Amino acid sequence: MKNYILPAAKLTIVMGVLVGIYLLFVYAGSKVLPTHGNAEIISYKDKRFYKNIGQEFKSPKYFHGRPSAVNYKADGSGASNKGPSNKEYLEIVQKRIDTLKMQNPGMDNNKVPVELVTASGSGLDPDISSEGALYQVKRVAKSRNISEQEVTELVHQNTTPPVLHLFGPATVNVLQLNIALDKQYP
Repeated sequence: MKNYILPAAKLTIVMGVLVGIYLLFVYAGSKVLPTHGNAEIISYKDKRFYKNIGQEFKSPKYFHGRPSAVNYKADGSGASNKGPSNKEYLEIVQKRIDTLKMQNPGMDNNKVPVELVTASGSGLDPDISSEGALYQVKRVAKSRNISEQEVTELVHQNTTPPVLHLFGPATVNVLQLNIALDKQYP
């Protein structure tokens, strides 16, 4: 038994040092980010919103984000853990597709962006693809009584390109887009 104590102690010390170095690296890295590792808070109409946490928008005059498996409760983020072969999950997604098509008339023949009918892994994703935002332009323009071109331009102004213009899709933060929409077209 004594033969195992010294190697176990050495391994514990080495792992402690490695984990400590990793934690210091992550902490130092967060301090060079624009937000210094903190949440991005947006103040609007005397309210504070977290930019990096998905919000629920139900009104037709706003863009809608991804569905949430946790009802947009940040204290319990998580996914539904139901796979694409789960019958209940497929029924939920089909219901979301039907609702989305009903809310966005005239888009029946268009391909439904996947993020508008499936929840993210955290259930709190604040972004949708630019295609997801453009899918909703007709509804938002009609409910605000403005032209589709104006709304489309606003979507483009609020689109973030892929990382290094290479990795991932172009995204739109739904909260920021809706605030910009309210400011420009109250």
